[in-house]
Amino acid sequence: MLKVINVVGARPNFMKVAPIVEAMKRRKREFAPFVVHTGQHYDSMMSDAFFHDLDMPEPDLHLKVGSASHAAQTAAVMERFEPVLLAQRPDWVLVVGDVNSTLACALVSSKLGVRVGHVEAGLRSRDRTMPEEINRLLTDQISDLLFTPSEDAGENLRAEGVSEERIRFVGNVMIDSLFKQLTRAKESAIRQDLAVLDQDYAVLTLHRPSNVDNLDTLGRIIGALEEISERLPIVFPVHPRTRKTITEFGFGERIEKAKGLRLIEPLGYLDFLGLYSHARLVLTDSGGLQEETTVLGIPCLTLRENTERPITVELGTNTIVGTDRERITTAAFAALNGSLTTNRHVPPLWDGNTADRILDALQEK
Repeated sequence: MLKVINVVGARPNFMKVAPIVEAMKRRKREFAPFVVHTGQHYDSMMSDAFFHDLDMPEPDLHLKVGSASHAAQTAAVMERFEPVLLAQRPDWVLVVGDVNSTLACALVSSKLGVRVGHVEAGLRSRDRTMPEEINRLLTDQISDLLFTPSEDAGENLRAEGVSEERIRFVGNVMIDSLFKQLTRAKESAIRQDLAVLDQDYAVLTLHRPSNVDNLDTLGRIIGALEEISERLPIVFPVHPRTRKTITEFGFGERIEKAKGLRLIEPLGYLDFLGLYSHARLVLTDSGGLQEETTVLGIPCLTLRENTERPITVELGTNTIVGTDRERITTAAFAALNGSLTTNRHVPPLWDGNTADRILDALQEK
């Protein structure tokens, strides 16, 4: 039996770890899962609600690290995770994604000689101004097994000199969660509560520092949203960081005047899935939404100049529009008019069975 510590730290991690832990519990003669929540996301709506929505048991251990600078947060996770490893002595540590907790726990494990598996390995934006890109690059260098979600991710790793024996193409584990929870999400009353049950609407998420911490950039994006919201309502679950900068930059009154731009509190996984899965259009600077909208066939505009998930552009429904007002509005209206051409295909192995392929690979190693 393999004892595996599964690390979660921030909201995007939960959808990736949930199906892995569920598969381990189903294969209980082969795996003993232990879940460590670092507490990188400490707000209940950004964290705790997701455990309930994804049918995950409470974490076995909560490190309660909380918010801090990148250096301080990474160091705090390392300091608190080390005694956990020494006490638990697992066969594997699984880290997912590209947040600070991912790198911190991988680094501690590697130094203590504990094998590390990185789920969602090989993704590259080639933009080293993104903290996530640094986390991805370093985690992949020190991990023993690299579980890639797409064929281009494996190509990235090979180009960086990673040996073939460390790479496993397993598919996208977040799609496991999507397929499992889609039926439950349809029971959500969120569209009725927001009075968009019988109308077209768009959904927006915006949280990256490069977008929300810069006055000019955020102003350009808001300008585009004002224009698009005249065509159809935009529902905007606001990240705490974004709400803070909207106030600091004095955009609150301007947003209030845009009647079609509706700011709401962050949503749990099921309510959010129930909301965006029926949207005509999604605008986002998130990585996961690019993948989920591709599977669901929903036009997605990515408010960034690059993506670490190019397969969603090449095969899926994603379009990179950056932060230029005209580029955003032109693409939005093209999507709404049906003239934004997308030759949509669901990428290989995005089939809901990725978690079991990960476990099979752990057993083979």
